[in-house]
Amino acid sequence: MAKDHAPGFLKIVNDAKSRVMECEVNDVKARLDAGESFHLVDVREESEFAKGRLPGAIHLGKGVIERDIEAKIPDPDALIILYCGGGFRSALAADALQKMGYKHVISMDGGWRGWNEAGYPVENGA
Repeated sequence: MAKDHAPGFLKIVNDAKSRVMECEVNDVKARLDAGESFHLVDVREESEFAKGRLPGAIHLGKGVIERDIEAKIPDPDALIILYCGGGFRSALAADALQKMGYKHVISMDGGWRGWNEAGYPVENGA
């Protein structure tokens, strides 16, 4: 499941992960099943999102999330759960949002791959 990532990338991911809260795939599934209110944000590339996503997720790619987050989710107290392919880009995005003043940001470790490996439902296509 793990990809070979460049050492410099892993260094900044590990640095971000030291500051952000993370949860597991099954935690997000339980929140969805319980009908909890939160923003589920897919930070993958647009092409990845178009192929499939977690149910109810909105797309704010990692490349634009800092620019667009305040228009999509203006409340800095809102609960936001971010995911990507495996949990690295979402950790970087969560760190950035925290620096912007968002107080309740969580990165889903395992990401899209973990969700699929668990056999959880997905939304396909655009």
